[in-house]
Amino acid sequence: MSMKRKKIVTIGGGTGSFTLLSGLKKYPVDLSAIVTMADDGGSTGVLRDELGVLPPGDVRQCLVALSRSSEKMRDLMNYRFENGGLAGHNFGNILISALEKTCGGMSRGLREASRILNVYGRVLPVTEDDMRFITTLENGEVLYGEDQLDSNADLREKGIRLKSIRLEHAVRANADALSAIREANVIVLGPGDHFGSIVPNLLIEEVSTAIRNAKARIVYVANLTNKRGLTDGWSVREYVQSLERYIEEGRIDYVVYNDHKLKKELIEKYEQFEGKGAQVLFHEYVERTYKVVKANVVSNKVPEIHKNDVLTNTRSFIRHDSDKLAQVIEFLLTFNENKKIIQDII
Repeated sequence: MSMKRKKIVTIGGGTGSFTLLSGLKKYPVDLSAIVTMADDGGSTGVLRDELGVLPPGDVRQCLVALSRSSEKMRDLMNYRFENGGLAGHNFGNILISALEKTCGGMSRGLREASRILNVYGRVLPVTEDDMRFITTLENGEVLYGEDQLDSNADLREKGIRLKSIRLEHAVRANADALSAIREANVIVLGPGDHFGSIVPNLLIEEVSTAIRNAKARIVYVANLTNKRGLTDGWSVREYVQSLERYIEEGRIDYVVYNDHKLKKELIEKYEQFEGKGAQVLFHEYVERTYKVVKANVVSNKVPEIHKNDVLTNTRSFIRHDSDKLAQVIEFLLTFNENKKIIQDII
């Protein structure tokens, strides 16, 4: 008699979800990736505005991460046009937008894309409504959408901080995403852009309520680096407190934290964009309710970023290692049954 597969749900978007899912697909688990629909920058933003579609960029990365098709097919999905009217666009973004149009919605389009790419698991948009968020800065300035949050000079250069973030209007959660959360054994938040990829999902009340009431272990994968104007100088504590404002204080059970020293030259390069104190640190304190899993989960590779990527300056080149990170998540999924200790849990 075969044992029922454990269920892992990831919540996020972008490069962080791509990294995590690339490792998790190698394990015999039931995977569901819930992806933000708030992205409006780069190729994704153009397609949203011109075609009236939902943002394809983050779901494309998740599909590629979970694909068991040939390397050539995965390369095709990430191919970025260099010339003409399509310059700057990914082939995969265009394909997903076309499937959304021809299949009658993003969810149906993603199911078809999953068949084409032989995807392991499910990629679920957090909503099928037009999802956009609004941020208010401490100086009273209001920013509309994720793209402004990434590129705003007041945040990145003048040191003006973010005060609040909210949805432009209420949206309905994807029923399949809510079902996946309710049935999960482990729910993983992050890694990824805190306010651009993770928090937007939690702004949907149905999603935050489902996480609050879930029976699953809640795991947060702490970011490796901070972002100027948004999370300057934050430690693990500030990230957890920020997330728990939306789901519930004390709801996060485990935090995965990289305790491996980052290369000095990478930190110095990163600080040119994000300022001093870029590395996320963990400071011990008595009142925390979650356990911290310390492990070497950083990648030793510096990722290549395409010269025609209009978001090049916002891409992170200090990233988690897919396999190392997946090993820790798998451990947290099963460690009650598997007594071997492979990480330092404090």
